[in-house]
Amino acid sequence: MTDSTSQRSALRVLVYSDDVNTRQQVILALGRRPHPDLPELEYVEVATEPVVIANLDAGGIDLAILDGEAVPAGGMGIAKQLKDEVYQCPPIVVLTGRPQDAWLATWSRAEAAVPHPLDPIQLAETVVSLLRPHVPART
Repeated sequence: MTDSTSQRSALRVLVYSDDVNTRQQVILALGRRPHPDLPELEYVEVATEPVVIANLDAGGIDLAILDGEAVPAGGMGIAKQLKDEVYQCPPIVVLTGRPQDAWLATWSRAEAAVPHPLDPIQLAETVVSLLRPHVPART
């Protein structure tokens, strides 16, 4: 059953934004495998806050990328709620409207913030740094 083994080794990344273009920018910036040390990424695209919370409550998400500019529920408020309410909440990256908003991401308890417009290299480096500790070392 190598298919189930390879599926289990994929890392699940939730991408939340009310804007389909923002979700696609994130997915295109990261690609299927942002670093050779990591397994492939499997994306869960989400457009509403209740679905974000349901997915994180269900488990199986390795990283959440939340759009801080989403409406009506912004990613920073959702990040704060998730960190307060979800047991062993996975790392969260908040996409901020501008670099100066990084302090708000700190308030939300997100592990990292990446500003709009998205820089694919910065986003990939941030995601890799958060996912690498969760991947078992190869021998």
